Amino acid sequence: MNRRFTWPDERLIKAAQDGDVSSLTTVVVQSQPHVRKFALSLCASPQDAEDAAQEALIILYRKIGTLRATGALASWMFRIVRNECLRQMGLLASRREGASDQPETPEGPSAEESVLHRLEVERIAAAIGALPRDQRQVLVMRDIQGLPGRTVADALGLSGAAMKSRLHRARTTLRHSLATTGQMPGPAVDPPVGGDPRP
Repeated sequence: MNRRFTWPDERLIKAAQDGDVSSLTTVVVQSQPHVRKFALSLCASPQDAEDAAQEALIILYRKIGTLRATGALASWMFRIVRNECLRQMGLLASRREGASDQPETPEGPSAEESVLHRLEVERIAAAIGALPRDQRQVLVMRDIQGLPGRTVADALGLSGAAMKSRLHRARTTLRHSLATTGQMPGPAVDPPVGGDPRP
């Protein structure tokens, strides 16, 4: 693999943890290419990746003192980026689901319902995040963002038939993934991945 970038060394990380501002700035700058690469591979879209990378670097800057082992920076940042990408997915899913629900309800959901819904959204987001990048892109654009099939095909440089085929594979993979992770009965799984079977 291409190793043009290297993670900050442990002495630099230790100095940053001890409060040296110059070292901390260097750690953030040297970590940035890796963080962006993580985000681009994990998030659903370039914009989500950019947002996740920025948030992860802010967390690094503010909370490097909580890193227990200086040699664990890469795995720590990977987890932060992954969580941010999942959060972005969850927000998208929640927005789309909210738009299709009843316009107004006199009372909000119970605390238990809220927790169950949040867990379900996170589970769906994790399953979407695990899809191959080409499948994830078409699924997010078509089913979560709600873009027309022709727009999705044009944006990804695909023919209509190729876009439909890729979307079908993505939906099939996602359904299988959700089924094998203990899908709860009920319609809660449907809204984030699009109830309309047509591509």
